[in-house]
Amino acid sequence: MTELTSPSQRFGARLQRPSSAASLQARVIEQETRTLAEAFERVAADGSVAAAAATVVAARRRFVAGTGKSFAYASLLAVDLSAGLSNVTLVDGTLVRHVDVLADVRDTDVLVAVSLRRYRRETVALAGRFAAAGGAVVAVTDTAESPLVSVAGQSIVVPTASASFADSPTAVAAVVHLLATLTTASAKGARRRLAERDRLAHDLDLYWED
Repeated sequence: MTELTSPSQRFGARLQRPSSAASLQARVIEQETRTLAEAFERVAADGSVAAAAATVVAARRRFVAGTGKSFAYASLLAVDLSAGLSNVTLVDGTLVRHVDVLADVRDTDVLVAVSLRRYRRETVALAGRFAAAGGAVVAVTDTAESPLVSVAGQSIVVPTASASFADSPTAVAAVVHLLATLTTASAKGARRRLAERDRLAHDLDLYWED
């Protein structure tokens, strides 16, 4: 993944040549299908998601972080985890800043850090300092050569091969979903917590369907 590192480079290499919308759509769908299958095969074989889920469940406090586009995946994971687990915090850099988290790291804390190429320095620095302070770090990234891997105790490597100018989000979102599912399924009190959230949502009239 050292070549075509920027979206502009990928656009020039993949989308510059004349192509019908139907042809491009077929290429993108075919590649996304392959990438998703590869991702699931990889995590099923290496057990990385299951191991990460066990680490997140065992922690007292769970922090989730990502910068730039990776913040979207971090947000998705944090929202799904918080439905069934307590003490889940999304490090958004505004309300919860990196310095706030690093000032009070405990050895019972875990940070799930999401960083995909071109790897944002803020996330790698946060993960490195969090680990140095004694917390557990789980990396969600796209290659074993990612700078996040060198500072994390556990890593989930997700392929992002794409026919587009943007690296594929499909497998990353799917693996994040898998991580949230495995974690919540093994968390004590998750069923009670989910039921209570349903009751509150109904009482507060949050959703159109209610």
